[in-house]
Amino acid sequence: MSNRDQFASKIGFILAAAGSAIGLGAIWKFPYMAGTNGGSVFILLFILCTLIIGLPILVAEFMIGRRGQTDAVNSFKKQAPGTAWFLTGWAGFIFSSIILSFYSVVGGWILSYIVRAITFNLTSNSQDYYGELFTSLTKSPWEVVIAQGAFMFLTVWIVQGGVKNGIEKASKWMMPILFIFFIVLAIRSLTLDGAMEGIKFMFVPDWSYLNGKTFLLAMGQAFFSLSIGVAAMMTYASYLSKEEKIVGSAFNVAWLNIGISLLAGLVIFPAVFALGFTPDQGPGLVFIVLPAVFQHIPFGSFFMIIFFILLLFATVTSAIAMLEIVVATAMGNKYNERKKYSWLCGLGIFIIGIPSALSFGVLSKVQILGKSIFDFADFITSNVGMLLGAILVSIFASYKISKVDASNELATKPWLFTTWRILVRYIAPIAIIIVFIQGMYANFFK
Repeated sequence: MSNRDQFASKIGFILAAAGSAIGLGAIWKFPYMAGTNGGSVFILLFILCTLIIGLPILVAEFMIGRRGQTDAVNSFKKQAPGTAWFLTGWAGFIFSSIILSFYSVVGGWILSYIVRAITFNLTSNSQDYYGELFTSLTKSPWEVVIAQGAFMFLTVWIVQGGVKNGIEKASKWMMPILFIFFIVLAIRSLTLDGAMEGIKFMFVPDWSYLNGKTFLLAMGQAFFSLSIGVAAMMTYASYLSKEEKIVGSAFNVAWLNIGISLLAGLVIFPAVFALGFTPDQGPGLVFIVLPAVFQHIPFGSFFMIIFFILLLFATVTSAIAMLEIVVATAMGNKYNERKKYSWLCGLGIFIIGIPSALSFGVLSKVQILGKSIFDFADFITSNVGMLLGAILVSIFASYKISKVDASNELATKPWLFTTWRILVRYIAPIAIIIVFIQGMYANFFK
C-alpha cells in the first residue's frame, strides 16, 4: 500500500481550496442569486455570512481534516471513536455527490459554449439570440448529457492523478489566469454606457429584500461558495502537513472568495443594465449576458473563447474538490487504487446527474416541492445539506475537540482563538438554525 499523498506547498493548498470555493459558486451562482434576490442586500448578507459564520466553520473544517489526516468518515472515527459522528462524513459524501451531479451539468453547458465559440457559432448582432441559444441548448437531451459526460471525464482524469500531480498542479496555473482575465472583463463592463445602474444594483440597498428567505439564500450561497458543510475543505486539509498555519489559509480563502464574487458581479451587472437585460434571469445569466458583452469588445470572439475556457477551469477546480471527497471516502486507505475509485465514482455521479441535465427539457414537467430536478438538487444541498453539515462541524470542533487540543492545532493568537471559539460554538449554530427555520417558512409556507 502506497503512502498518502500531500500538498507540496502552502500556496498550492490555498489555490486548490480557493479554486474549490471560487469556481462556479462565485462566477456562475453568485451573480444569478444576487440578481434574483435584490442585489445589494443579498450581497451584504452574503459577505456577513461568509465572515461571521462561514469563516469560523471553514477554520473548523481545516482543523478537523488536518488532525485526522484521512478521509472525512475515518477522520471522525479516529477523533471520536465509538460514536455516531462518522455519519457526518457520510453526509458529506452524499451531498457532495448530489452537488457534483448537477454541477457537472453546468460544466457541460460551458463545454458546449466552448465548442460553439471555437467554431464561430456564438456570435450574433441580436441580443435575443443568446437567450434563445441557452434555452435551445438546455432543452437538447443528447447534447446536455454528452456534454455532462465529457465534463465528468475531464474531472475524473485530474482527480485520478492524485493531490500533488493532479489537483495542486491544475489549480496553481488555472486560478491566477482566471483572476487576471476577470479584472480585464470587469474594466470593460464598467466602461459600457449605462453601467452605473449595475453598480447601484450591487451597492445601493433595497431593504425590502431584507427577510428570512434572502438571509437563508445568502447563507446557503456563502456555504456553497466556500465549499463548507460537505467535508470538501476537511478532505483537502487532510492532505496538509502539520507545519502549515491553517487560520491564515482560511482567511486567504474567504477573502479570495468574496473578492472574486464581487468581481464577477462587476463583470455581470453593469453589462446587464447597459445592454438592456434584467438581472433576474436565473442560472442562465452568465450564458446569456456575457456573450453579448463580448460583441462590444474588439476581438470579442477571441476573448469569448478564452473566457469560456477559463470559466471551465474555474468549474473544474470546484468539481475536483467535490469528487475528491467522494473518492477519498470510497477508497479509504487503499491509496494505490485511486484510479479505479476515481473512475467508478465519476461514472456513478454522472448517472445520478442525468435527470438534472434533462430537467430543462424532456423532464421539465417533473417537479419536486415546486422546483425542477436541477433546482431541487441545488436547493437541498445549498440550503439544507450544507447548513446541516456546518452545524455538525461547529459542534464537533467546539465540544468534542478539547480547548487545549484546538488551541494547539490552530496555533494562533489567544484573542483570535477565543473569538473563533465563541463564533463557532455559539453564534454560528444559533444563527444557522434561526435562519434555516425562517428561510424554510418563507420558501414553502408563505
